Amino acid sequence: MAKYGRINSLNSLQNLNVGNSTYKIFSLKQAQSELGDISKLPKSLKVLLENLLRFEDDLTVKRSDIQAIVDWQKAKTSDQEIQYRPARVLMQDFTGVPAVVDLAAMRAAVQAAHKDPNIINPLSPVDLVIDHSVMVDHFGTDQAFDENVEIEMQRNGERYQFLRWGQSSFDNFSVVPPGTGICHQVNLEYLAQAVWLGDSDGESYAFPDTLVGTDSHTTMINGLGVLGWGVGGIEAEAAMLGQPISMLIPEVIGFKLTGKLREGITATDLVLTITQMLRKKGVVGKFVEFYGDGLADLPLADRATIANMAPEYGATCGFFPIDEITLGYLRLTGRQDDRIALVEAYCKEQGLWRNTGDEPVFTDTLALDMNTVEASVAGPKRPQDRVVLPDIPKTFSALMELDLKPAKIEKERLVNEGGAGTAIDSKQSALQNEEPHCIIDGKRYPLTDGDVVISAITSCTNTSNPSVMLAAGLLAKKAIEKGLQRKPWVKSSLAPGSKVVTDYLEAAGLLSYLDQLGYNLVGYGCTTCIGNSGPLPQPIEDAIQCYDLNVASVLSGNRNFEGRVHPLVKTNWLASPPLVVAFGLLGTIRSDITSTALGHDQQGQPVYLKDIWPSQIEIDEVLQKVNTQMFHKEYAAVFDGDEKWQAIQIPDSETYEWDEQSTYIRHPPFFEGIDQPAKPIKDILNANILAVLGDSVTTDHISPAGNIKKDSPAGRYLEAQGVDQKDFNSYGSRRGNHEVMMRGTFANIRIKNEMLNGEEGGNTLYIPTGEKLAIYDAAMKYQQDSTPLVIIAGKEYGTGSSRDWAAKGTNLLGVKAVITESFERIHRSNLVGMGVLPLQFVDGQTRQSLNLTGHEQLSIYGLSDDIQPHQTLDVEVKRADGSQDRFKVLCRIDTLNEVEYFKAGGILHYVLRNLIAS
Repeated sequence: MAKYGRINSLNSLQNLNVGNSTYKIFSLKQAQSELGDISKLPKSLKVLLENLLRFEDDLTVKRSDIQAIVDWQKAKTSDQEIQYRPARVLMQDFTGVPAVVDLAAMRAAVQAAHKDPNIINPLSPVDLVIDHSVMVDHFGTDQAFDENVEIEMQRNGERYQFLRWGQSSFDNFSVVPPGTGICHQVNLEYLAQAVWLGDSDGESYAFPDTLVGTDSHTTMINGLGVLGWGVGGIEAEAAMLGQPISMLIPEVIGFKLTGKLREGITATDLVLTITQMLRKKGVVGKFVEFYGDGLADLPLADRATIANMAPEYGATCGFFPIDEITLGYLRLTGRQDDRIALVEAYCKEQGLWRNTGDEPVFTDTLALDMNTVEASVAGPKRPQDRVVLPDIPKTFSALMELDLKPAKIEKERLVNEGGAGTAIDSKQSALQNEEPHCIIDGKRYPLTDGDVVISAITSCTNTSNPSVMLAAGLLAKKAIEKGLQRKPWVKSSLAPGSKVVTDYLEAAGLLSYLDQLGYNLVGYGCTTCIGNSGPLPQPIEDAIQCYDLNVASVLSGNRNFEGRVHPLVKTNWLASPPLVVAFGLLGTIRSDITSTALGHDQQGQPVYLKDIWPSQIEIDEVLQKVNTQMFHKEYAAVFDGDEKWQAIQIPDSETYEWDEQSTYIRHPPFFEGIDQPAKPIKDILNANILAVLGDSVTTDHISPAGNIKKDSPAGRYLEAQGVDQKDFNSYGSRRGNHEVMMRGTFANIRIKNEMLNGEEGGNTLYIPTGEKLAIYDAAMKYQQDSTPLVIIAGKEYGTGSSRDWAAKGTNLLGVKAVITESFERIHRSNLVGMGVLPLQFVDGQTRQSLNLTGHEQLSIYGLSDDIQPHQTLDVEVKRADGSQDRFKVLCRIDTLNEVEYFKAGGILHYVLRNLIAS
């Protein structure tokens, strides 16, 4: 149980009376009488200030830390490290399963050290929402949802049994079963409270609702005025176990919103515009706080859409202060009246309430008049690359010229010389002179570059927003009334973020129209946005591979990195739900959707986008169908699950009974020898380079989600375990098995290793013999020789989702250090958390300027047990020709806490060693 106010040196502990209840609060008003004026302090920093007041203990939180947040206003930045303790932790199952595996392994380690395994328990509330496992195997029929759920339960029985064991075995740990919704939408609609309550010494304390989550889009909850962001599973586990999150007081970028969106412009258009602006500004590692009188007319769902995409614009979070809009949403979604009254009273008392004309002090600012926002999509490979609708065809054409012309020339050369083209085997070579096409249900359809083969209403970003979801339903209704239908080669799907969405679509009479267009419900989960798009119809896959086509997906998601949505779909476009449907009707991105007919009506007249685009009046009318009763109905038994979930049998045991035959849940090796002293930190000598990578290497590249290829190291492992290819499932679903995940590390089919001249695929050059091997296979050979390994990369290394296996797999491959031009925040932290050294080039140097080709051996000097944050280290280079030189790198262990974690072998090792020692 938390102990609040151990020191309370500022005498800030006060009573707050709300109705008939009295709460203890740590008063910011009282504190500022000694600290100095905080009226202009960003509200997100006021949340951090209250957190430090509440946990002041003169050890992890000193009065000087508290003062540093107030003093931040002078320079609008700070190099002060603080220890922050969020109120709770949110997980999804892909990252949650390995976290629970680690907890179970820690219990086993404690038991092996002859201690009580029950000392391993979450100390903060943890909610795990199973939302990442459902795949779109079936679509376009009324049975699709039931069929997909059935397959999901078959595929994931072991994982779900394990999670049910965790729910019964660990205190403070709740699981929201599959088929309920996406964790961020469940958090927004139900779990979050805006102001949290906690007990200490028999008193009830009120304080800001805060959290960290094991998914980067945890940031969505900032739309509700709840400070939260994504961390790696490793860091989240430490937070669960009582460790504070070590962080520097962040810079805060103020984003001023004025005006209103014009007719026909959606929240998706707004968020894509903001994402592009903030990426250009450069906000990695910073807080963004939205302010301005435009917020008075910005619905909560739109705020949540903007906050959701903070990882895409690079910020730690995108925070919206609490105001009347917030209270209205809390009422709509069925929060208790006494909690809503507390939220209002608390925020007004603490200066956390948004008032008209607020102008806090920020590190820097930028502004947007929402009246200037244009209809847009983002693509084809990055969420920050916004394209206005009429420019999509020329953007795609430019991409084809840039990316595919050399490949097409090479393909033609090979065919002309009598060889097999890049995507044509000997059986298909007879088709080389035919126009690209596919055969569906006996009918022949042209299929060519730029055709849309996936059209998916999916992901937390947009499916939490009733306005854009109902707009999609209205567009579908108008399309059906005009006699339109989606193109036959389009795989269409509807995967809402909660059951409330289908409730209000049905109440508005729109769900049936989506069904008629083939956008039938396929599941409540992330699906296509995380790569769970499922297989394309076989004729489509055959045609793509036969003709080497660059086809497209259009999805209402937040990520469109290459190879993420589907391995055969190279260009991916983020769009609002109504545009997703419209592109399903058009069937291509080669044509301007604003001026090209989507089809023809019953009279043979062309139908254009403007003819079926819903007006704001129409949207506002159906928005009235969204009511509080829907939220009460769907969340009344949110933790219960259906009969399949309830029928899962679980062992009654304090420690998990590991099954050596399991291919889903395996006992990981991370904590072997944990009862022995940590090994001293030493220089890294004569390391080989495992891979040389470019810019924007994502965590999807490092630890891929999506399908497991049969001929990959992970595929070969599963086959050796007797698993049929049809049962491989996805990498994400097997994150509880380190044998699969270490083999999947750097195995993404789109990763480009410069050691192989940029060839795509997870291979490398094994330097001792000069042979090309899978990265995993090469790493194992190096491990046999006790050769340490290093990864070299460019800018923004580790961008994307907070995949802890990107760091865990790197560790298990034997990589001791990663040297880059820059890191994305979460992955850098995760590397430290797994005992992998993050290093950064200095003085503008790069792998190119230093002529690092991967054939060198590197030695890193200056490492010892007294290593310090941001220390400069020397790297000695031994080149293949026998020459030697040196360069310097910056150690990106950023805080003193991280130094302790690194010395212990990782953050969980640090926690476990301390628990065993005590």
